[in-house]
Order: sequence, then C-alpha cells, then structure tokens
Amino acid sequence: MLFIFAGAAAEFALNKAVDWLYFTGRLPADPLGRLFSTVVYARKIIFSELDEANSYIDQITNIHKGVEQNRGAQIPGWAYRDVLFMLIWYSIRSYEVLYRKLNEAEKDEIYNVFYRVGKRMQLSELPATYNQWQLAHREHLYADTVCSDFTTDLYKQYRKHLGIVRYFLMKRVQALVVPTHVNRTLKLGKPGILMPLLSLYKIGRLVKIGRLFIENILPANYRAYVRQIRLTDL
Repeated sequence: MLFIFAGAAAEFALNKAVDWLYFTGRLPADPLGRLFSTVVYARKIIFSELDEANSYIDQITNIHKGVEQNRGAQIPGWAYRDVLFMLIWYSIRSYEVLYRKLNEAEKDEIYNVFYRVGKRMQLSELPATYNQWQLAHREHLYADTVCSDFTTDLYKQYRKHLGIVRYFLMKRVQALVVPTHVNRTLKLGKPGILMPLLSLYKIGRLVKIGRLFIENILPANYRAYVRQIRLTDL
C-alpha cells in the first residue's frame, strides 16, 4: 500500500488537475497525513464486503461533491479517471516489485475490481477490459500530466514533512514504480540504493519483522496510520 501511494504521490504532483488538491489546503499542509488517510480508505474498500465497500465509495463521492460546491466548479471527469488509473497501475506494479509477476488473468481481476469502483462513482468512458485500459492509460498519462509550479511546491512539502533521508527513499521508490513518462518528466532516474534495501525488507518479511522495518522508516507521528492498515503478510 505504501508503494502504491508513493507512486501516486509522484503522479499527483504532475496531474493537470492538482490545483483541486490545493483548494482545501489539506494536501500542502500535511501531504503525508493526506496520503495515509487515503490509504486507510483504500484498505476499507478493498477488504470490506460489497455493501460496506459501496458505502465507503459513496462517502468519497460525497466528499468530492462537497468540495465542488465550495469551489463552485466541477472536478473534470478525466481527473477522476486519472486517479483510478493510478490505483490500477500502482497496484499491479507494486505487487510485482514486492512479490512476483502477475499473469493476465490476475491483472484482469485487479482491473475489474477498480472498474466496479469507477462505475459505482458514475465515471464515464471507462475501458471495458484490462487490455483496453492499457492503451487508455498511456493516452491519459501523456495528455493529463505536466510539470508545473504545483509540482515544485508539492515536492518541497514532501521534503519538509519527510526529512532528507526519507524524502530520498521516497524518490527511489517512485523511480522504481512510476511509468517511464512520469520518471522522465520528474527526472527521478534509477532506483539505485533501494534495490539492496528492498532485498533486506524481503528477508525481514520472511522472519516476520517486516512491520518493524516499515514503521521505523516512517516519521514517528505517522506510525499510527500503519497500524490501521492490514499488513499481516509483512
């Protein structure tokens, strides 16, 4: 889950609709808190029964509608799709980095889960299959991302709240999981030192100290969020 949202943090910074995340002031004021609250919501959706998951999705939809009413404008439909596409890409990519390659049937299953989330949120123009999504994702990526003043400011906030070492590690994770276009735009480079650290984490997971490994990477005031996330396979 942390890898998914490290990657999404990079893409959020480039998205042409990132000004919506600045409207309430919550993102620049506390980007990590915003990140983890999103992780907790995602966990609730993924691990809940259908009716309960739909209730959480409806809550997210209502929150967005409230922001739209306060601003007197509508969040573009393509922006919602972009976020959904991020979750699909980083769910697959992060799992493959940490565990193993997924086969086509497993990727189809992941896509179908998020497709149903999108339909529940009444998003339009969603590709019907994973293969169709791959093409749409590439098109969205090139059409909807740009390096802007928001990008620069958001990365300054990441660095401020993470500190130099954790900020460096976040960027190495991003370099590993983001699409090539995002990597080139942000000039993230290669994962570098992350690869031996990732090997240590995998060993730690085998001896059941993965949770401790994760919690000690994070600033102390954010560790409580990790305890709210189901990390039983660490």
